[in-house]
Order: sequence, then C-alpha cells, then structure tokens
Amino acid sequence: MINSFRSFLASALLVTAATTTTATAQTYSVEGASPASLTGIVAQTLAQHASRADVDLQAVLGQTLTKSALKLGAGQIDLAVVPPLAFKAMQRGSGPYADLGEQAQTLSQNVRFLFSFPGGTFHTIVWADSGIEDWDDVEGKRVYIGPPAGAANAMIRGMIELATGGLKDGEDYEGIRAPWSSGQQAFQDGQFDVFVASTAVGQQSINELGLQREIRILGIPEDVTQSDGWAEHNAKMGLDTATIPAGTYSGQANSDQDLQTNVTVMMMAANKDLPEEVAYKLTKIYWENLPEMKKQNALMRSIDESKPFEGAAAPLHPGALRYYEEQGIEVPEELVGG
Repeated sequence: MINSFRSFLASALLVTAATTTTATAQTYSVEGASPASLTGIVAQTLAQHASRADVDLQAVLGQTLTKSALKLGAGQIDLAVVPPLAFKAMQRGSGPYADLGEQAQTLSQNVRFLFSFPGGTFHTIVWADSGIEDWDDVEGKRVYIGPPAGAANAMIRGMIELATGGLKDGEDYEGIRAPWSSGQQAFQDGQFDVFVASTAVGQQSINELGLQREIRILGIPEDVTQSDGWAEHNAKMGLDTATIPAGTYSGQANSDQDLQTNVTVMMMAANKDLPEEVAYKLTKIYWENLPEMKKQNALMRSIDESKPFEGAAAPLHPGALRYYEEQGIEVPEELVGG
C-alpha cells in the first residue's frame, strides 16, 4: 500500500487537471468510507441535507480514507472524512505517506477542518461459551486487530495492553490481521477467539451475530479509563472514550452492563480552496440538522454536540470558523489561522 501512493497521487493529479474545466462550480464532492459506519453515514447524510443550503454535494463512499486525505490535499476532491492520526502522518510524511515524504507534507497544508465526529466504536466480542469472561482470559488467544495496513492495529493493540495490564501482541496473544469486511465472517468460522469490531453502536450486524450464538462484549475497566495511561493512549492515537449502553444488543450475555471502550475520532475536512460560503453553509447545516439526522438514523446518536473540535488536527476553514464565532462557541487558538 505504501509504495502505491506515489503512482496514486500522480494519477489523481492528472484526473484533477482533466476535470477542473468541466466540473460545474455548484457541484462539490465528499468522500467517506463504509456506508454501514459513521465514516460513510455522516458524509452521505451531510450530502442529503446540503441541498437545504443550496449546495450540491455528491458523496462517494467505500473509500480508503488515507487515500481520500491525499486526494483532498491534491485538490481532486472538495471534502473528505479524514482520520486525525492519518493527517498527522501526512504532515510528517511518515506512515502510509512515507514514500511521498515532503510531497505529503506539502499537500497536508491544503487541508482544513470543519467539524469532528466519532468514527468506529471498538466492540471486543467473544462467544459467551468460549471461556473468555474478562481481559485476563485473552492471554494465549488469537485476536482480530483489524486490517493488515492502517492505524487500527496500533489503536487496538494499545487498548488491549492497557485493559489487560500489559499483554502484548506476538508475545502474550496472537494478533490476526484481515480486512474489516471479512472480520466478522472469519470470527464465525472460528479463525480467531476474540473479534475487535470497529462499528457504530447499535450496528445491526452485531445484533445478528448475537442471535446466531450468544456473545459477550468486554468493556474496559473503570480504573483503566480513569488512568493517565488511558488519556495518553487516546491523545496519541486520536481516540476518545465511548459507552456501549446496556441493552443495546440482543443475544449478549452481559447486556445488563454499560461498557466503556475506545472510539475513533474523525474529521470532516475540506480543501483550503473550498469557497468560504460553502464551508460556512455545510458546517451550519450539519450542526443545525443533527437532531433530525439522529432521529433518521439511530447510528448517529453517539455523536456528541458538545465536542465539535474533538480530535481536530488541521486548521479551521475560514467558513467553519465564521459559523462557530457566530454561535459564540469558543474555538481553540491552535485551530485559528488556516
């Protein structure tokens, strides 16, 4: 994947040059990931409501967000869901952008922030009859920790290390890597003992899993979530703490408990050249219609209106800044000046 970024960027720039003159000024594009997760749902829902602000926004889902961030910086698309951790790597020219180096750093300067929202909530799932009842039982087991490439591996390994008091991948348990799309089926097929899914709270696929065979979801102990180590882990990885409320899922052995876990944080980001008025309208339409959006899609209910800047890693777009200032919302100083 890393070595493919340079050729990907070259083709993206060629496409941009070829389409710039033909695209209509009134049509804007936004990229998101899975339509079954908030990384796709938020992009799609924003596009659906944008017409109320006289903005024609077209959503393209199923994208790899590390590539979307690159396309955004290159000016091929107007908006994208961007993981803060990936953006920071882009600023450094490291991680998935190591092959681009300074070129990635330059492109990162073209990215601006509109608002943030939770991405995927980590559900650590085991079969209720597996003998795994708490984190100590993870030792020696095969654990699904996300796709082969991407930031999820480090996030999940860090979460497990804190929750278990020090268990490490490759030493105390075997971390299994596979695409998100095949993870649940592989768990059902018995390819690993612990399945860490990244999904919205209330996702139907988790309900369906529990209806086939009773499951248990491991929550993070309170003494861990209140520790300095947990706070440092979240800050480093671009994560937040989330709750899976009691009674969320059928077929869950411990469904009477509220469970604490990690949730990824995502930025809705725009290219710096997106017109200020468009950025203003999109930010305004999102926040003012969020209550309605939550009623239309229960998976959006985990979005916390009190955290508009959670995980923000890029400067605010001037249009978004105007909206927050009009609302009297205090903006962190480091986000101003983009």
